[in-house]
Amino acid sequence: MSSCPRVAYFCMEYGLDPSFPIYAGGLGILAGDHMKSVGDLHVPVTGIGLLWDEGYTRQVVGVGGALEDQYPKTPRDAIRRVDARLDVTVRGKKIPLRAWKVERFVTSSLYLLEPEREEDRWITQRLYGGGAEDRLAQEIVLGVGGVRLLHALGEQTEVFHFNEGHAVFAGLELLRQQRYGGTTIAERIERLRQHVVFTTHTPVPAGNEVHDLALMRKMDADLGFTDHDLEVIGGDPFSMTVAGLRLARIANGVAELHGETSRAMWKDVDGAAPIIAVTNGVHQPTWQDARIRAALVPDKLRPQQDTALWDAHQAMKRELLAEVARRTGVQLAADKLLIGFARRAAAYKRADLILGDEAALNRLFQAGVQIVYSGKAHPRDLAGKALVGKLLDAAKHHAHNVVFLENYDMRIGALMTRGADIWLNNPRRPLEASGTSGMKAAMNGVPNVSVLDGWWPEGCVHGVTGWKIGDPDPNDDAFDEADGQRVDRRDRELLHRVLEQEVLPAYGVRGRWLEIMRASIAMSQWRFSSDRQVEDYVHRVYTPARR
Repeated sequence: MSSCPRVAYFCMEYGLDPSFPIYAGGLGILAGDHMKSVGDLHVPVTGIGLLWDEGYTRQVVGVGGALEDQYPKTPRDAIRRVDARLDVTVRGKKIPLRAWKVERFVTSSLYLLEPEREEDRWITQRLYGGGAEDRLAQEIVLGVGGVRLLHALGEQTEVFHFNEGHAVFAGLELLRQQRYGGTTIAERIERLRQHVVFTTHTPVPAGNEVHDLALMRKMDADLGFTDHDLEVIGGDPFSMTVAGLRLARIANGVAELHGETSRAMWKDVDGAAPIIAVTNGVHQPTWQDARIRAALVPDKLRPQQDTALWDAHQAMKRELLAEVARRTGVQLAADKLLIGFARRAAAYKRADLILGDEAALNRLFQAGVQIVYSGKAHPRDLAGKALVGKLLDAAKHHAHNVVFLENYDMRIGALMTRGADIWLNNPRRPLEASGTSGMKAAMNGVPNVSVLDGWWPEGCVHGVTGWKIGDPDPNDDAFDEADGQRVDRRDRELLHRVLEQEVLPAYGVRGRWLEIMRASIAMSQWRFSSDRQVEDYVHRVYTPARR
């Protein structure tokens, strides 16, 4: 893909390896997989991020079942200091920055910024830590600092990719520099837009930040622009998503359905870029176990493939069960259906949906069904922590059928998406933008049982590649809590029905189950890979900047 222009990719977090915890969840894992694939495919993309001194929370269950957030220092053995001098201004104070290059996990160029002086390192202490002032300071370092780092490194960037709104201040810095000319603010924006692309990741309001203009001015996030100029760019209050849409030539959602949702959500924004869809993908070498690839090599006859595929899956299931036993003391059965559910603990993901009907749940348990949960709540998300509390209570109440693995991270994610028998996903539609854990499961022959949200409408052939939980109802209102209770009851009934009437009977017939496993793998391993995703970005998002 040598025709791709030189791209700078800005993101707040990167999930590269469990040993390097500068990620919180799906956004970071997606960004890490993106940078792995651009390296594998030799695409000229340079990544820009922040070095979080204490990373994201290590969340464990303390005495009495309360969640405790711990913050060990981020290891620095995988990064190298680079010779680049730059600074930004925060609250009227000049903040010298230093840059590190990631030397492991990726073959692409990925740079991480942090303040040079210890006294200023409150800015990058913790990922998504602190309040509104901390967040603005972090976004100044990422966006403004990132543009200045690229200049200091002599990078000849042609396209700036803002992966989520956190990076938008890079656009303000490019406007401030008048990098592409123009006299009025409208002219400068129009010329800049030819060099900016923007990805929006969530229809959930919390994922779309807004900042008070007075606070931006206090923190020096205004970069000297007038309130009128800032309002033209991002509105008042200043919306990072609106600014991203107005500063970009093209924008994208992260699944076909999410593209539709985003177009509807932002249709009233004047001057917004057109929003297309580039469906997310996952890095196959990272997330698909090599034993799956070895089982299905074309040189093997079909019966040999089937035997090898089943043996590989059972080996990975035993590995997961061994980890469950080591962490919880619970011995789960290797010959019974194992449901996996691991997500960031957010209310709309409805981790506890299956638990709400005790009679239906007991019927599943009598059929031998077991559930392995993992999840992590934002340290200040009390509702998310309460949800984890419900899962812990379920594990106590159903001690031989439900377990919870604390401190959800990349390692647990890999174990669970390889070792579960099915992967459960039941968000309130359409609030799941993509949902890449299901792609990882599918690549490992773990079929999805999912609401038709995020990526699943594109991957689901019901009863062939996995199963859907009902059909979309245009009358549903995901933002209405009262209607949400009705939707939850209906979806819970549909979930139990598909498990009892379709999934369990299929699991009881080895040949039938192997067909579904094979179809799941065939459906996912290219269409939902980050290699395919990067090719789409090159051809549909990055390259038109040269026209």
